[in-house]
Amino acid sequence: MHSDQGFQYQHTSWRLLLQNAGAVQSMSRKANCYDNAVIENFFGHLKEELFHRVRFLNTEALRAALHEYIHWYNTERISTKLKGLSPVQYRAQTLAA
Repeated sequence: MHSDQGFQYQHTSWRLLLQNAGAVQSMSRKANCYDNAVIENFFGHLKEELFHRVRFLNTEALRAALHEYIHWYNTERISTKLKGLSPVQYRAQTLAA
């Protein structure tokens, strides 16, 4: 779970909640908004492309939709920032060079 260093994310109750859920906490460096830029961009796309005006009947439906979305985002969704390629295609091209 990545977040900024807000008070609520440093609080013991939040840290215990994450620990009990088996999650690992990660925080941005102090006063560095660029640490969150990539994930904030991803979450913006996720909200607009998956959650906008959608209600999930249960957590399993949400889980399945998230897995499907992440697979699609990484393997099929093209990005102009990645020269019209998906993240997987762009990475493969970069590694092959």
